[in-house]
Amino acid sequence: MTSECDRMGGINLAQGVCDTPVPEVVVTAAAQAMRDGQNIYTRCDGITRLREAIAAKQQRDYGLSYDAEREVLVASGATAGLHAAAMALLNPGDEVLVFEPFYGYHVHTLKSLRVKPVLVALAEPDFRFDAEAMREAVTPQTRAVLLNTPANPSGKVFSEAEVGAVAEFCRQYDLFLITDEIYEYFVYDGARHICPATLGGMRERTIVISGFSKTYSITGWRVGFATADARWMPAMAHFHDLTYVCAPAPLQVGVAAGLEQLPQSFYTQLAADYQSKRARMAAALEAAGMEPAIPAGAYYMMARVDHLPGKTAAEKARRLLRATGVAAVAGSAFFRPGRGENLLRFCFAKQDAELDDACARLRKL
Repeated sequence: MTSECDRMGGINLAQGVCDTPVPEVVVTAAAQAMRDGQNIYTRCDGITRLREAIAAKQQRDYGLSYDAEREVLVASGATAGLHAAAMALLNPGDEVLVFEPFYGYHVHTLKSLRVKPVLVALAEPDFRFDAEAMREAVTPQTRAVLLNTPANPSGKVFSEAEVGAVAEFCRQYDLFLITDEIYEYFVYDGARHICPATLGGMRERTIVISGFSKTYSITGWRVGFATADARWMPAMAHFHDLTYVCAPAPLQVGVAAGLEQLPQSFYTQLAADYQSKRARMAAALEAAGMEPAIPAGAYYMMARVDHLPGKTAAEKARRLLRATGVAAVAGSAFFRPGRGENLLRFCFAKQDAELDDACARLRKL
């Protein structure tokens, strides 16, 4: 959809490119690092300054204590953190429980390593968590649960009770919990992100994966991280080295500066700004005759589009693009075959002028 949107000069609400402004301190520090000659390989797990900043962030935000030398990996994006964790901790034939709707990179990363993703459906329309469905999905081959909260594409923020139920399940069946928390600061209406590693008995079995692509609007920089118990990190760093060598050196410096210098108010304002974008997106979709599911977190919005012409979600997305010049993603991309065909996903991580233009186009539908 991004390619088709670019071809016709439309507005891309499909891919989560997050083309909002980058904090000046992040850009300045990265540029200065390039000029200062910090352009060679780093350690495979990242520069010391950034690993220490990540450890400090986890302590500040969640009270989690990680050894920056032994328990922090700077990854080439959060997807690289997931890839390294899966390479290190899972074998072909293992099974991982993944909540549906799912993020495609999660499922396809596992499949590429011959690990089987087992889908656990969240109940529509509000994507309610069903502990019994998770229990029914477990087999002797289950090795891990993959939890994305706040979630792409649904925007679901797992509550403390829900995270607790997942944690208890992992303890009961002796499973790893691999988390994708990259939207940790994108929470709305007073919702709170719960980091599962903070719960009793979970730090040692949780692989926390996050990154800076969304928070600092640097999706093209490919700088993420993983924090995990010292038992697992050497193997994760080894496979990250083999696949990616290291994250870009000067860009690591820029991210470190952001973590060190941006005040807490930056993150609070980020959530407030995106809550405003969410409201405009929802109003435009409603005016266009669609039924948006209002997300509690992340920066995507799923909407029912039963009235749009087309037999499949992919057809509906292409017809919408032709009619309005606004690109969305077919809902079927986030479900098993046969599901999601009356859903589209819209990304509202856009600069205000472009988002308002997209909303005006949708209102004319």
